[in-house]
Amino acid sequence: MTSIVTTAGARRRGILCVLGAAAAFALAAACVKGLYGEIPLAEVILCRNLFAIPALLPLLLRAPEGWRALRTRNPWSHAQRLFWGGLGMIGAFYGYAHLPLATATALGFTMPLFLTLIAVLFMGERLRWRRSLAVALGFLGVLVVVRPGGAGGLNLVAAGMVLLGAVGWAMAMVTIRRMGEAGEPGVAIVLWFALGAAALAGLATIPVWLAPTPWQWALLAGCGVVSALGQVLMTAAYRSGETTLLAPFEYSGIVWTALLGALLWAEVPDAWAFAGIGLLVSSGLYIWYREVQLGIRR
Repeated sequence: MTSIVTTAGARRRGILCVLGAAAAFALAAACVKGLYGEIPLAEVILCRNLFAIPALLPLLLRAPEGWRALRTRNPWSHAQRLFWGGLGMIGAFYGYAHLPLATATALGFTMPLFLTLIAVLFMGERLRWRRSLAVALGFLGVLVVVRPGGAGGLNLVAAGMVLLGAVGWAMAMVTIRRMGEAGEPGVAIVLWFALGAAALAGLATIPVWLAPTPWQWALLAGCGVVSALGQVLMTAAYRSGETTLLAPFEYSGIVWTALLGALLWAEVPDAWAFAGIGLLVSSGLYIWYREVQLGIRR
């Protein structure tokens, strides 16, 4: 009986941590949007990672290996994760600055669609008709949200950047999975990415640096700290509960960003945007569901 209660408590903690992580990532997105594109993108990425590193250090200190967790036998894998994760961050941050917050977040949730296509094209997985239909509906949702050439259509460059970023996140997920299977500690993956992204963004920032105002410094610091908090909460969540239980709650990020967009920028999605977002979320959840079922059969 005690073990059942403990498991239920761990699941509740896991769900709350995922909801908190989604809220933290939504706040980080709002911080980026609050800069209104006035700070160069490289500078935003630099500050995001610099301010995140101290907040991530508790993860390293709690690791069984301590500082030795940063030793790696997979530098090439870290370089690949840095490239794809950097592409994902560039696309997402550009979208936050130039699109409605909830819309940019929803387009970012095309990542499972791209991950499915990558698995089929490069990893030899079969795409059955149900998942094929889910992927098709997901991309139909993208067209409904973006409405290229239609009245009320979005900034196509910004939408394209977000979708490119989603491809980057999907490739980063493939790389992270392979690193995890090779025994690379999660804290090493997170911290080496933050250090590498800060170093590369720092070099890119040199010719374009603009001195932020005190308010902009606050937004840049907020983006880094709450992003790190989101990563800590997400890590804690997946230690407390099963992936099959927790993954759907990540979609609460769309709710958080919709609320922030409405409160801070009076962004209210129209009926077409709601319909497209609904298709995107439904297709992502169905792909997640099929992955769970296939995993159980295996």
